[in-house]
Amino acid sequence: MRRGPRRSWPIAVLAAVAALPAGCARFDDSTAATDWHDAPELTAEAAPQPELPEVDEAPTPRGPSTSETPVPPPEGCTDYDKAVIATCLDTVSAVAPLPSDGSAVTVLAGERRSGRVFLVGTDGEPREVAKLDVEATGDGGLTGLALSPTYAEDGLVFAYITTSEDNRVVRFAQGRDPKPVLTGIPKGATNNRGALLSGPDGALLVATGDAGKATAAADPASLAGKVLRIDPAGGPAKGNPKADSAVYASGLHAPGGLCGTADGSRLWGTDQADEHDAVYRIEAGEDLSVPAWTWKDKPGVSGCADWTDMLAVSTEESGNMQNLPLTEDGSIGGEPQVTLDGEDGVTYGRLGSLAQVTGDVAVAGTVNKDGGEPISSDDRVVVIVRQPSSGSGRD
Repeated sequence: MRRGPRRSWPIAVLAAVAALPAGCARFDDSTAATDWHDAPELTAEAAPQPELPEVDEAPTPRGPSTSETPVPPPEGCTDYDKAVIATCLDTVSAVAPLPSDGSAVTVLAGERRSGRVFLVGTDGEPREVAKLDVEATGDGGLTGLALSPTYAEDGLVFAYITTSEDNRVVRFAQGRDPKPVLTGIPKGATNNRGALLSGPDGALLVATGDAGKATAAADPASLAGKVLRIDPAGGPAKGNPKADSAVYASGLHAPGGLCGTADGSRLWGTDQADEHDAVYRIEAGEDLSVPAWTWKDKPGVSGCADWTDMLAVSTEESGNMQNLPLTEDGSIGGEPQVTLDGEDGVTYGRLGSLAQVTGDVAVAGTVNKDGGEPISSDDRVVVIVRQPSSGSGRD
């Protein structure tokens, strides 16, 4: 496993913050917050340190068209694209940036089918830090990662996984076996994928699929097809619409990602429904019946990033980034502009997970080995620096 040649891209990076899991099915008493200390830490100092491109450099490193000299094609696992920070992984379905010292970013990258989690960066080879026991039939496996809100003290990471019994949230730390936090999320032949997002208030947001049963999304007694909001002990977080329920919003089918503003004032979720792909503005206690935007051509929406005046949505089937303009009140103000689609020579193929590092910087994982056309360096973790969109608007 190798990544591109070493480079130095200093930029100020904000520390990533994370949260925890919960629900109203089954959870392990051992997940109590009092048990979350003295865990081995995946510190930035102990890991490779990928550094971001300089913002004031023109152009930003997104691919072959960002330099007067074309980037040569990869040679085996060596990728010469400066934006690529890890190569030769398998179906990178989840990414989570680690806290940064302000000059670099380090990323946890999870493989959907193997359940392996790697620490990746520009200064060294990917290092495996955990292997979760997953069942990857259909679209299940390892599909979400998030850091504990007290990660700096406990070194804990949360994952959304499919097992032989159910879909669930587990927690793990380097050198320790994973422990269940929220179990009993329905599992089916399809729509097992889920997503995690740490809230600034210390709660963990969990998007769950409908497990192939569309009616479950509207069933208040089911954890399927929901956005759940849980606390560090695995129970309903304070401030939920119903104090005894982890359900925060209902109506998802095959969620691709969750994202929001740093202050938590705005929350989004992507979804792949039978009739269309959609992105929802998620509000507490609301049914997700009216999308903020839909795609009739079903590009396979996955991760997302809220860039204040733009909502970026990665896609798997179309293999591009859909950039939706946002108005001052946070509503979508026009058709998406498409980037990373090869029109300007820049494409990474199927884009799965997406996680925001700081205002204009995100990291994405590719899933080209899962139904795509992988090149020799796939699958990869890529640094994405926001740029003005150059593609044409598309429904």
